[in-house]
Amino acid sequence: MNAVEIEQAISELALQPFDAAEFPYAFLAAFGNKEVTLKRLRTGNNNTSDLPGGVLLRNNIHIATCEAGIVSETFTALLASPATTKGKAKFVLATDGQTLEAQELASGETIACAFEDFPNHFGFLLPLAGISTIKEIKDNPIDVRATGRLNKLYVELLRENPAWAKDDRRSDMNHFMARLVFCFFAEDTGIFSDTGLFTQTVDRWSERNGSNAHEVLSEIFRAMNVKPSERGAATPRLPAWANAFPYVNGGLFSGSTEVPRFTQMARTYLLHAGALNWREINPDIFGSMIQAVADDEERGALGMHYTSVPNILKVLNPLFLDDLRTALAEAGDNDRKLLNLRKRMARIRVFDPACGSGNFLVIAYKQMREIEAEINRRRGEAHKGSEIPLTNFRGIELRDFPAEIARLALIIAEFQCDVLHRGQKDALAEFLPLDSQNWIVSGNALQLDWLSICPPTGKGVKVISDDLFGTPLEQAEIDFENEGGETYICGNPPYRGSKWQSEGQKRDLANAWIKHPKLAKTTDFVTGWFARFFDYLDKVPDAASAFVATNSVVQGQQAIDVWPVAFARDCEIRFAHTSFKWANLASNNAGVTVVVIGLGKKSSTPKRLFQDDHVKQCSAIGPYLVPDSLAYVQKAASPIGQQSTMLFGNMPRDGGNLFLDGDLFSKLANEDLVARRFVKRFVGSDELIHGRLRYCLWIEDREVEGARKSTFVSDRLERVAKSRLQSDAESTRQFAKYPHRFVQIAGVAKASQILVPGVSSENRAYLPCDLLASDSIVSNKCFALYDAPLWNLSLVASRLHWVWIGAVCVRLETRFSYSNTLGWNTFPVPLLTEQNKEDLTRCAEDILLAREAHFPATIADLYDPETMPDNLRHAHERNDEVLERIYIGRRFRNDTERLEKLFELYTKMMAAEKSKPAIKAAKGRKKTS
Repeated sequence: MNAVEIEQAISELALQPFDAAEFPYAFLAAFGNKEVTLKRLRTGNNNTSDLPGGVLLRNNIHIATCEAGIVSETFTALLASPATTKGKAKFVLATDGQTLEAQELASGETIACAFEDFPNHFGFLLPLAGISTIKEIKDNPIDVRATGRLNKLYVELLRENPAWAKDDRRSDMNHFMARLVFCFFAEDTGIFSDTGLFTQTVDRWSERNGSNAHEVLSEIFRAMNVKPSERGAATPRLPAWANAFPYVNGGLFSGSTEVPRFTQMARTYLLHAGALNWREINPDIFGSMIQAVADDEERGALGMHYTSVPNILKVLNPLFLDDLRTALAEAGDNDRKLLNLRKRMARIRVFDPACGSGNFLVIAYKQMREIEAEINRRRGEAHKGSEIPLTNFRGIELRDFPAEIARLALIIAEFQCDVLHRGQKDALAEFLPLDSQNWIVSGNALQLDWLSICPPTGKGVKVISDDLFGTPLEQAEIDFENEGGETYICGNPPYRGSKWQSEGQKRDLANAWIKHPKLAKTTDFVTGWFARFFDYLDKVPDAASAFVATNSVVQGQQAIDVWPVAFARDCEIRFAHTSFKWANLASNNAGVTVVVIGLGKKSSTPKRLFQDDHVKQCSAIGPYLVPDSLAYVQKAASPIGQQSTMLFGNMPRDGGNLFLDGDLFSKLANEDLVARRFVKRFVGSDELIHGRLRYCLWIEDREVEGARKSTFVSDRLERVAKSRLQSDAESTRQFAKYPHRFVQIAGVAKASQILVPGVSSENRAYLPCDLLASDSIVSNKCFALYDAPLWNLSLVASRLHWVWIGAVCVRLETRFSYSNTLGWNTFPVPLLTEQNKEDLTRCAEDILLAREAHFPATIADLYDPETMPDNLRHAHERNDEVLERIYIGRRFRNDTERLEKLFELYTKMMAAEKSKPAIKAAKGRKKTS
């Protein structure tokens, strides 16, 4: 269930007659628990509560209902209950149907309220559904509630008006919804003369069955596009009840006033939406959420679209807001400095070329208004109107509805800021009529000319329209009266890896990288915005940008492809945030792993690298977000150090016919002695990490005739041949002649083999690896060091190698995706003495012995970060100490220092490698002279 569905479910639950016995199960159902889970709790099989009327869902919540008047005592009993602790409950909740008390045990945060009011705290309870949230939603659920109400209305109207669901009318439908949002907000904030004017007018003048609701709404909208002085001559004449609505202008109510037809249910949904308190709406959060309402594909994720303010500020603060706050602090109470700062801020342009519903622009505007308000306070001008124009907050959005919501969100944000910083009276006095200038463009950011939309200075063509909100623009030349100054480009563009891009996106990316066409074929879609910024920077060298991007752009091949081009174009990374989750309201905190990259022209100013809660100042930030190193790692065909050669495992391409599970293997071992000789354990990433047993047929060329004496083997080989003949790949079809063989055989150990999984979790402190005997066959999902000295295991299992892989190899989300050519062969290892190798061998043996002491625990069990055995942890720490002393004579202080040293050593080793041919050539010339 998504957040909107949960809010609706618990709102309905609060309205139902209270049933003490049934409430716990209805409550759990409202948070998405399945009927089978509830059935087990009802029967007592899984309910370990030790309180009367108690229901305990393990790892979730302990609920107890009670008699009237003893909620506090029951709540205290829940907190003291041994079952609460043993069941690892995250919440406790007590209620008697009149009042309700609950606590989140980890944080200690509590709620206490009347029973019917507990849906107002649904944000507090969202973790029960595995949904993380943000403070704004936890404290004030209006944004999720408003989204849910409008979604019901939207779906019902499209059902009743199928023509409005088609492409040629969908923009009309979306424009209608934008008008409704404005009306709901205006009637709750005093913009309309009477509180509740809009909702009450619709309720009074429309029929209960909704039959004339479209006519009433149409007249209201028409009134708001007619100036008071012209209403007497309006044709047709406006009804008297419509004259109560003010003239709004701004294009929001101009053009067609046609409204979709309503059903009784649609009318009810509209009135329910209007009953919410829209004064408390957060335009940045609500805007992000509501864009899913108008998108058929995204509606299933309703209420999950938002960007938390702290995440947005990771972009905006280091881009320019920190500098403004520093300037404010330095200005103190100096009137002249404060005035200059205010004038400077009035000329700053913030441009988001992937603005969606405008949340970056809204947050930037709000933050700048806070600074401006403080300036005005210090200058004794607290009620002064803002000099920061909305038209300096510009955006491009591909879809027309989010673009429309972005404009509306900025208008709402401006009014809220005026109320907050100047007072309701001054805010109302200047709000209407709205300005009809357009500053959010609906179009394709990788096709449009950014300079025409956000020029640094100068005059161009203003975009003013009689139907501005309802007119998507394919191109725009925008310049307003206010003078341009600093330009900051920011946003969270769409990501899409190269394999998942549509044909249209591929064309857009090719257009963006037109000066570097090779990059369009291999990079993520988000890099198109980098490319466009590089072009913009050629014309506006003082501009700066910061984009949220997938962390893959600073890993693996993309790091090699993108950043040398950026540096060659005189661009630098001015600041960056290392990998973190860009989360939403999806269950289990779903979210993509991202970085923030701040860009600008090369400069001598210090750079800032943010990692978790720490910031490091440095002279440069490299392609892998490494401080003080611009080096990038190229794939190497062989190791640059003394480590052994690492190869892929073996690829079968057999249609699954060469494989056996454990049960079949056991049966074969007892019943087919011929076949048993040709069965070996098969180990891939999953088998290595989780200890699962899987087997394969492994038949050497000289053994085929003997193997076919087994009916089982013969049948399996026939199946392999048939499967390969059906393959689209010619190379695979050729191997139908040799059904006993794997298609690609990288290597087979004679004595032992060190295995590294191709993909593994980043949550472990060390890379999972293992030493296996030669009787196991390595899958192509693993890499192997065949018959390598054991000290190689010490390198693979070290924290140093974990850090290196995390930086230079591609990641799948945050998981490590190992590479022998990028990760192992490039791993910089200093010259090892024989004593060093002996010491490292002993460390590797100690790690293996520590594991053996916990047999049959798997690598997944042993390397769980919360339960890793002490002896194994100590063995790894000893290994790290021995290895790191070889590098710098002591332990490294942290991973950042490790990475810096590794890149320093890599740079030196590569420089030495490149100089070798030149030295030989020089010696040769000397001999011939």
